[in-house]
Amino acid sequence: MRAGRLLSLLLLLQNRGRMTADELAAELEVSVRTVYRDVQALSAAGIPLYGEAGHAGGYALLDGYRTRLTGLTADEAQTLFLAGLPGPAAELGLGPVLAAAELKLEAALPARLRDQGRRIRECFHLDAPGWYREADEVPHLPAVAAAVWERRAIRVRYRRWHAPQVVERRLEPCGIVLKAGRWYTVARTDDELRTYRIGQILALERLDETFDLPADFDLARHWQAHSAALQERLWQGEAEIRISPAGIARLRDFAAQAVIDAVDRGEPEPDGRRRSVIPVESLTHAESELLRLGPEVEVLAPAELRDRVAASTRAMAALYA
Repeated sequence: MRAGRLLSLLLLLQNRGRMTADELAAELEVSVRTVYRDVQALSAAGIPLYGEAGHAGGYALLDGYRTRLTGLTADEAQTLFLAGLPGPAAELGLGPVLAAAELKLEAALPARLRDQGRRIRECFHLDAPGWYREADEVPHLPAVAAAVWERRAIRVRYRRWHAPQVVERRLEPCGIVLKAGRWYTVARTDDELRTYRIGQILALERLDETFDLPADFDLARHWQAHSAALQERLWQGEAEIRISPAGIARLRDFAAQAVIDAVDRGEPEPDGRRRSVIPVESLTHAESELLRLGPEVEVLAPAELRDRVAASTRAMAALYA
């Protein structure tokens, strides 16, 4: 365990440059005292490591020193190959770069680990888009990715769902997210962070202006908070239903997790059905979703939703009479 931590400390300094003991301790999830002991152990082993005191000090490796990938375990080597995402990398314009990196990684690994890495590619494949939905067409993705990397502002024509549908925006793209086969950029506009679907960008112009990231910006943390807030805004009301065991099984194939959880918390009835109160986005959306279950579900409330479903079922019955 300590050997793995020493290698992690060495790679942190190699990849990030000078780091303080506090920063190293936070990354390695150990105490500062443990970092001091590990640094001494690396120095005693002949690693050209030095420390500087003061406010701008820290630990660093001598310029030009780099370690080889000789400390990888089999599981770590397999994970590195599993992390290669050829589809998304190609969309970002990095397909050849990823292929070259994998070739270099293979060359640096012992034969046993190299063979296991190849087996990973043979046995696992990532298909990001959800079922029954095509991935976005994203011709402007490489340009957005370049703007994120270079911290360069862009001007876009963007299609949104509400009027006016086509707008022009100046964006400072801070990061890119791939979610269920769709690419998004988190960008600053008018001093506010917003999320834009890259497939909805109709035209893009690179600007000569650069920008700095917002203070304390963390893409993963921001996206998690954004997703949670979106989920909270998604549910606009509730509906009471009675649903059969067969309906519950079918519901699990397409419904949101919040709806499934609400059904699971419902009250069982003597005939095997379950009475539940579920969250709904809107009456229109709830009607279309519940009609997918046919006679396996009965809407009890609200009355307007029950009337809508009843009218739709009468119309279908008349159509097939």
